Amino acid sequence: MTFVNLMTASYQEPITGGGLSSLTTSEAFILIIVIAIVGFVVQSRLRSVFSKYSEVALPNGMTGAEIAAKMLRDHGISNVTITHVPGSLTDHFDPTNMTVNLSDEVYAGRSVAAAAVACHECGHAIQHAEGYAPLQLRSALVPIVNFSSRIATWVIIAGLVMAASSAGYLVCWIGIGLIAMSAVFSIVTLPVEYNASNRALEWLRTSGTLPGPYIEGAEISLRWAARTYLVAALSAIASVLYYIALMNNRRN
Repeated sequence: MTFVNLMTASYQEPITGGGLSSLTTSEAFILIIVIAIVGFVVQSRLRSVFSKYSEVALPNGMTGAEIAAKMLRDHGISNVTITHVPGSLTDHFDPTNMTVNLSDEVYAGRSVAAAAVACHECGHAIQHAEGYAPLQLRSALVPIVNFSSRIATWVIIAGLVMAASSAGYLVCWIGIGLIAMSAVFSIVTLPVEYNASNRALEWLRTSGTLPGPYIEGAEISLRWAARTYLVAALSAIASVLYYIALMNNRRN
């Protein structure tokens, strides 16, 4: 038996074992909608929290860029450039050119929110410098996810066109596997983001950059930012479940 025939034979029956086998496409679609609504609420709450703590001025008068530079210096990092990018909440660390990119309101902001976001992105730079394993794994997954996200839908469509044959069913499952890579990426992203926030808060405390009463605002801001990644992971998982339900129901 060839490898293709062996794989085809292994996919003749729908996934069994409780919940997945009984999940309908309607139920999976409803799950996607519910998570999308939760995501909208979390994003709205994040913007509200960020707006609130953007009004709370730092007692030391430092900008987000200045605080980011200080955090990097304190960790002995000198090969990272701090720059600003347009947009709101577009802040990110780019390991390809070693830059901490801060949105205008964070780069020049002198608020608790600006300090929290700037330090979070510096947390990623520190992860990179220390070889933090989840960050390395996420970076390794980037080209794989970029490729799989481009072709996954087309692979599934090709499988559906070939639906009358067992080979078509196998092709659909390959497409679902490609979609699942995005879910894996989202799950791997969670510890990376939470760890960066923890690093930011720890440094803000120990360095004395934020006095005690201001730390709570930074923590709340980063907590809501982290929840957006959690919702993204749940959404990616729900999408995979939808396609699994679709395939199981087509075989029943």
